[in-house]
Amino acid sequence: MKKHFLIRTGLFFFYAGILMHSYVQVNAAVRIKDIADIKDLQKTQLVGYSLVVGLDGTGDGRRSLFTQQSIRNMMQRFGISIDSDRMNTKNVAAVMVTADMSPFAKKGGRVDVVVSSMGDASSLEGGTLLMTPLEGKDGIVYAYAQGNLSIGGTNIETPGMERFRKNYTLVGRVPNGAIVEQEPGISLGQNNKLELLLREPDFTTAVNVADAVDQTFGQTLALPLDASTISVDIPTEYRQPGQLVRMIAQLEIAEVEPDQVARVVINERTGTIVIGGNVRLSQAAVSQGNLTVKVSAVPVVSQPGPFSQGQTVVVPQTMTEISEPESANITVLPAAVSVTELANALNDLKVSPRDIISIFQALKQAGSLQAELVIM
Repeated sequence: MKKHFLIRTGLFFFYAGILMHSYVQVNAAVRIKDIADIKDLQKTQLVGYSLVVGLDGTGDGRRSLFTQQSIRNMMQRFGISIDSDRMNTKNVAAVMVTADMSPFAKKGGRVDVVVSSMGDASSLEGGTLLMTPLEGKDGIVYAYAQGNLSIGGTNIETPGMERFRKNYTLVGRVPNGAIVEQEPGISLGQNNKLELLLREPDFTTAVNVADAVDQTFGQTLALPLDASTISVDIPTEYRQPGQLVRMIAQLEIAEVEPDQVARVVINERTGTIVIGGNVRLSQAAVSQGNLTVKVSAVPVVSQPGPFSQGQTVVVPQTMTEISEPESANITVLPAAVSVTELANALNDLKVSPRDIISIFQALKQAGSLQAELVIM
């Protein structure tokens, strides 16, 4: 049987990413709430350590000493002393519990928690989280978590060493599993000011946001402090109780056109290419190689001589063929002033995404690509 191995330089048959034929040329206006956050309104991250019980023999083994110690400490609180040599922890697993609490969480409210195994347990399926104090970075206990785990997967291992696994079973959630005991407390509108923090810092966008805020309220209130911070004065009429919320609601829905850096992002593993709207291209001439290497393997049977006591063997014989077009086609890419023109020029080359990646890298080296090139 003849086997063929085809290797092409310049054309790599990988179509995970496709360069789009059309692009939006203008930046669409977006709401301020979609690109910025209000300072001091970040979520509070909580963490705690506890045990998950009720597992079906999928808990921590004897090598997880912290699990055994935690069980002893817990049982001693209930007035029970146990011998560590006789302890079986296969139905118990030590876990870390994490949660993100809203800055507006109130006492008695509930928060989702994530439970992650930290020992050698094989699955947390069917387990119940014991009461867990959740602390913030300041050491204050803000909530207590407890409840049945939701895994969303399964991990089955038969006595015959057959294993069936679906999704990941060492991390689970307890929906509404934590009850808030301590409110985080926020300081909103101190010194009669608000500060907006851009998620993607940019000087032009910061100025645009400040202008949009002033236009919304009909007076000069906003001052861009740097590429990510915009200070907003609170007018006198919004300093009364309950009025600040109305001001923030108006501020959030104000629309602004964010600016962006000219950038081309390339993921070589998947062949994905993403071109930003501000990318420009100077005139350049491109010629893409199309060298083909064809390797053929043909099995040849080698017979031993008469009475030689040798063995019949199959020896592969390889043949290599190299072909390359005699004429090279050079395509002139005109100066592109929009993403649409750039896309049309690249599509005229009729090459694969992998070739376009090489072309972009070469255009950047030649100084023709007026954009930042990011390789993932």
